Amino acid sequence: MDISSTSITVSVSRNSSNSALPGKPTEETNSNPNPNHASLPVVGITTFEKDFQTCTEAKCSATFPAARRSFKSRSKELFRSGGKLQAFRLLKQDISNIRERYVSDWKLFNQLVFASAVYVFFMNILPGITFAGDLYALTGMTWGTIEVVFSTGLCGIIFSLFSIQPLTILGVTGPFSVLAENLYELCHESFHVDFLQVMAWSLIHAGWMHYLLAIFNAHDWTMQYVTNFSGDIFSLLNSIIYFHKAAQELQRNHAAVSFASFLYSIIGAVGTFLLAVFLSTANSWKPLFHRYIRMGLTEYAAAISIILFIGIPHIGELADLDKQTLAVQTSFRPSDPARTHFFVKFWELPVEWIFLSIIPGAIITILFYFDHEISSIICTLDRYGTKKPGGFAWDIALLGTTTAICGILGIPPANGLLPQAPLHSESLLHVVKVEYITIDEITGEQEVEIKQKQEVYEQRWSPFLQAAGILIFISRPFQHILGLTPTSVLAGLFLFMGEQSLTVNPILYRFSYILTPPSELPPLPNGVKGYLGIHAYTILQIVMAGIIFYVTLTIAAPAFPVIIIGLVPVRLLVMNRIWDKETLSFVDEWACKDGTPEDDEDKKNGRIEGPKARIEENGKRNQAVQGGELV
Repeated sequence: MDISSTSITVSVSRNSSNSALPGKPTEETNSNPNPNHASLPVVGITTFEKDFQTCTEAKCSATFPAARRSFKSRSKELFRSGGKLQAFRLLKQDISNIRERYVSDWKLFNQLVFASAVYVFFMNILPGITFAGDLYALTGMTWGTIEVVFSTGLCGIIFSLFSIQPLTILGVTGPFSVLAENLYELCHESFHVDFLQVMAWSLIHAGWMHYLLAIFNAHDWTMQYVTNFSGDIFSLLNSIIYFHKAAQELQRNHAAVSFASFLYSIIGAVGTFLLAVFLSTANSWKPLFHRYIRMGLTEYAAAISIILFIGIPHIGELADLDKQTLAVQTSFRPSDPARTHFFVKFWELPVEWIFLSIIPGAIITILFYFDHEISSIICTLDRYGTKKPGGFAWDIALLGTTTAICGILGIPPANGLLPQAPLHSESLLHVVKVEYITIDEITGEQEVEIKQKQEVYEQRWSPFLQAAGILIFISRPFQHILGLTPTSVLAGLFLFMGEQSLTVNPILYRFSYILTPPSELPPLPNGVKGYLGIHAYTILQIVMAGIIFYVTLTIAAPAFPVIIIGLVPVRLLVMNRIWDKETLSFVDEWACKDGTPEDDEDKKNGRIEGPKARIEENGKRNQAVQGGELV
C-alpha cells in the first residue's frame, strides 16, 4: 500500500468535514500542489482537528513505515563525518586524550600505589602459573611457565607505557587457554600441521582484525548492545572452567605419583583452597587484629595460602613423598626442548593454512575484544571516581599489536583480565574531601559543605611495577622458585579462583531463590508478576553456561566465543517475546551504560512504563537481587 496516497485520502476526508467540527478555526493556507486539478477551498482547521490529524498520522506512520532507504544512502550516513563508521574517529579522540593525561600519569607515586602493585602482582602471576601448568600438559610442552610469564610481563609493560587506560591489567586467560588447548589437539591429532605456525598466523590475523575494529569505532556500535545476560553467563563459564581445571590437575597428579602422594595432593589442594577462602574474609573479623592486618590478610589470602602449602610438603615424613611440581626452565629458552629461541618461522606454513588460520583468528578477536572491553569498562565505573579522559579504540589497536607480537614470538597472548582489572581499581581507592557550595535562594549566602568521597589514583606506576615484577620471573633464579610449587597447590588455586568468581555472580543469588520457600522470598517491585519468570531466566542462564562448557569439551571448542556473542541478539530480539518487559527490566540491564533495553524502548516510543520507572519513583534501584535486598 502506498503510504503517500493513504495520507492524502485521510487528510482530504477530514478537510471536507471541517464545518461540522466545533472549535475556533485557525488560519491555514492551502496551496494546490497539482495545477491540473481544481483548487480545493481553503477551510479553517480547528485545534481539535489539528491534534486529531497529528495523532492519526503518527499511527499511520507506525503502521505503514516509510520505504527503506537504499544501501548507498545508508552507507553514506554511516561513513560520513561523525557517523558510526567514520574511519579513525575514536582513534583521533584517544590520541588526543593520551597526550592530555600521559605526563600526569607518571607524576603520582605513593605508598598506596606501591602496595597496589604488590597486590596485583600476586593476583596476576598466581593464576598465570596455574594456567601455565595446564597448558604445558595439554599443548605437548609447547607452552609452559616461561611462556606465560614472558607474555604477561611483556604485554603488561607495553600497556602500562602506551595504553590510554593503564588501570586495565593483562594476562593469559582461562577461555583462551581452553581455545589454545583444543586448537593444539586439532593441529596435532587431526590435521598434522605445526601448531605454533598455525597459532602465529591466527594471532597475526587477529592483530589486523583488532585494527579494523579500532579504525571503524567498534566500541560505539557493539558494546552498547551487550547486557548482563551474556556477561553473567560468561562469568559463570569462567567459574566452571576453573573448577574443571582443578579436577584435571588432580587427575594428572593421580597418574604421575604414588597413591600416598596423591592422597596428600588432595589434602594440599583442599587446604590451599579453604585457607585462602578463610583469609579472604579477614575484613569481617573486627575487632580481631588491627584493620591494616585484616586488610593485608584479605588482599594476600591466596599468596599466603600458596606459600604455606609449598612449604608443608618439605617438613618431616612428607619430604619423602614423591611430588609433582610445576615444570620450569633452567635458562631463558622455550619449554619445548625442540625449540631454542622465542621466534616462529610462520612463513613456512602452507599457503592454504595461512588462509584457514583466519577462522581461529576471528574467534580469538571476538574473545579478546569482548573480554578486554568489559575489563576496561568495569575498572573505570563511576564508583571508582575516574576523572582523566579514557578511551577504547586505541587500546584495542594496541591489543592487536601485542597479540601479533606474541604470535611471532611463539608465546600465548595476553588480554584484559577479570577480576584483576577491577581489583586493581579497588586497591587504589582512597578518600578525598570535596567542597560543595550551595547558595541560599532567600538570603543569597553561600554555604560550604565538605563531604568525603572515594577516588582511585589514576597513574601508570602500579601496572608497570607489577608487570616488571612478573617479567623478572623469566630469569633462572626466579624460575627455580616457581619450580618449587606442587601441582596440587595449583589445583587449590583453581578452586579458589572459581569460588571468588562465582560468589559475585548475580546468577548465584538468583539461584538461591529457586531453593527458597515462596513465603521467605523478598517482595518484588510493582509490575513484576512473580518469581516464575525470574526463575526461568536464571535457569536459562545456567543451562546456556552448561551448553557452552560442554562445547569446550568437544571438537567444536574453538568456536565457543561465537556462541557467547550470539547470546547478545538472542537477548534483544527473542527473549522479549517470551518474558514480559517488567521481568526483564528487573533482572537485566546494559553492561556498559545505565538503564535497560526495555527502558530505552519505552523512551523511544515516548512512554514511561515498566518497573524501572516505578522503582525510581519509590527511591529504589532496579538491579539484580543480592543477599535478599535490592541493591
